[in-house]
Amino acid sequence: MPHLALNIDMRKRTALIVGGGTVAARKLQALREAGARIRVVAPEVIPGIREQEASGAVTVRIGCYEAADLDGVALVVAATDDTAVNRRVAAEAGQKGLLVAVADQPEAGDCHFPAILRRGGLEIAVSTGGRCPALAAEVRDAIAGMIGHDYAGLVEELAAEREKLLTEGNGTTYNKKLLRAKARRLIAELSERKDIS
Repeated sequence: MPHLALNIDMRKRTALIVGGGTVAARKLQALREAGARIRVVAPEVIPGIREQEASGAVTVRIGCYEAADLDGVALVVAATDDTAVNRRVAAEAGQKGLLVAVADQPEAGDCHFPAILRRGGLEIAVSTGGRCPALAAEVRDAIAGMIGHDYAGLVEELAAEREKLLTEGNGTTYNKKLLRAKARRLIAELSERKDIS
């Protein structure tokens, strides 16, 4: 089943992670990189999560999940090692209309974490809809061999060009055509430099 690929600005939103193990820590890192405010609830947490709490990056509540933990959050991640708890979290979050990702059973949630490749402002997300995260990671790593760090500069250059075109009042179709042509040229130049070196 296809999913809507959507980038969400999490900087003003709170995410809840239910679970305190290594999977929860990985999701926590992804949410931190997105700028989310993060709350964790678990009977116990690994040292890496404790370190994040000590730095002030995350709020941790030691204890079992309760429905009240969902208050004030935009995204919920069920990442415990207990399938029944994860399903309960997903069901209760769903009843409140919250987005929920379930680490061990993606089909129980309604969103998933893709494998991300970042090159400055360029983000490439690879997803299998939660069906095989290992494949998504391998594809991302293969793309990383083709998309070098030079692409970060392309984003900045083309963003500046786009802003300039917008202030000139040209039509959208014209701007898009011009920017796509310039993007193709710049990518070709990068590829050519890579082939020479």
